[in-house]
Amino acid sequence: MSIPRLSVLVVMFATFWTPTAAMRSTTLLLARSHSLSPPNVGAPLTVWAASLAAQSVADKARVATLLAAPVLDAKPNSKGHRGRTFVPIAPGRQILSIPNYVARARLGTPAQTLLVAIDPSNDAAWIPCSACVGFAPASSSPSFSPTQSSTYRPVRCGSLQCAQVPGTPSCPGGVGASCAFNLTYGSSTFQAVLGQDALSLEDGAGAAASSYTFGCLRVVTGSSVPPQGLVGFGRGPLSFLSQTKDTYGSVFSYCLPSYKSSNFSGTLRLGPVGQPKRIKTTPLLYNPHRPTLYYVDMTGIRVGGKAVPIPASALTFDPAIGTGGTIVDAGTMFTRLSAPVYAAVRDTFRRRVRAPVSGPLGGFDTC
Repeated sequence: MSIPRLSVLVVMFATFWTPTAAMRSTTLLLARSHSLSPPNVGAPLTVWAASLAAQSVADKARVATLLAAPVLDAKPNSKGHRGRTFVPIAPGRQILSIPNYVARARLGTPAQTLLVAIDPSNDAAWIPCSACVGFAPASSSPSFSPTQSSTYRPVRCGSLQCAQVPGTPSCPGGVGASCAFNLTYGSSTFQAVLGQDALSLEDGAGAAASSYTFGCLRVVTGSSVPPQGLVGFGRGPLSFLSQTKDTYGSVFSYCLPSYKSSNFSGTLRLGPVGQPKRIKTTPLLYNPHRPTLYYVDMTGIRVGGKAVPIPASALTFDPAIGTGGTIVDAGTMFTRLSAPVYAAVRDTFRRRVRAPVSGPLGGFDTC
């Protein structure tokens, strides 16, 4: 299978806004990102370097997952009510040792509380369920118990939701059997069965969806899957935005806290009411070949205030064939550039710095 060409992957953005999950042109607020520095002042550089290299490897696996994402039917939708909800969010790095930002979620009846990753580059929610093979739940990483929820229902093969799962649904028992699916996430793979239950993101305003469709994880290999689950904010039909469109109109934004913070000091805003107004924006582009993802049109890069000589063709986004373009992603730590773009930026930076270059560290060759 050929992998589509990607010019740039932009990450670590501070605020993101989209007025609809499946609109072909939306907006992105450009704001200051936090600089990357050793997490603990005074910590041995070798420890920080090892962490940096490990994250670089994890990023590479995630990028491969994004580019191999299955094609989904994500048709534009403009319906929606004028709901509003503010959800506290925190960096998962300090709380769960994951690169994603997390929110408190309540699932089931009575509600079971989980710290779920918020991922705008995925659609379906995945929650580790009791007796999931590959997870070792502890007090800090609970799992969801469907048998303890009076409102949990399995999703059957032959249903619309089963046809919308990422990849190909598994229905060896035929129509009426539980719908299952397999998926790769970063360096992990998992098996899940599709279910429905009441879900809300913690804000004190009640359930966001009384019958939310999600994957109940049964078998997991690898360590990339967030330990307490994930809620997708992509553009596909099973994303949080699509499943709650009648409440929030598929509108959300978030202001992300420092990745070094251990508090829920960030805010996820749901619904068109109360969204920031005095902001600078750039259009979010739609790729019909990768409809889950959010793209922007990067036109150039500057080093030391001067434009780097990069051929326009190296950054051009062609939605007709799904190549090029710049993906915005909150689950990848570092910005990644295509080879010719990176070489131009690196060489320009080296000429301006005029300092010796040490050996490579992970995916970095200019240290």
